[in-house]
Amino acid sequence: MIVVDTSVWIDHFSGVRTPQVARLHAVLGQEPIAVGDLILARVLQGFSTEADASAALRYLERFDFVEMAGPKIAIESAANFRSLRRRGVTIRKTMDMLIGTYCLVHDHDLLHDDRDFDLLAEHLGLRTLRP
Repeated sequence: MIVVDTSVWIDHFSGVRTPQVARLHAVLGQEPIAVGDLILARVLQGFSTEADASAALRYLERFDFVEMAGPKIAIESAANFRSLRRRGVTIRKTMDMLIGTYCLVHDHDLLHDDRDFDLLAEHLGLRTLRP
């Protein structure tokens, strides 16, 4: 299963051509894709009109929706954060820590364009898709 991060969906919906968006297009229909609840909220918040948000939701509904947060992930995410902090590594966003931990716990790949996830890959073994 591939989890696609907000950073890639935003570029996809904005028509921005990045290597990550190209990779997304390459895996569409070839690999199962999950849209996490945390990612879904962030993506939909970015639209300025209800019509655009509704159209994006209709598009995303073809993928598997998954719940990413909850007590287990929250506890593991906090432990991962503390472990990284002891190594001198700081993850800037709690949301990224939760998403990365979800992928680690569930053994999912992550397609992203966010340096926080590169740190999780380097130090915790998060599997990321490279463009």
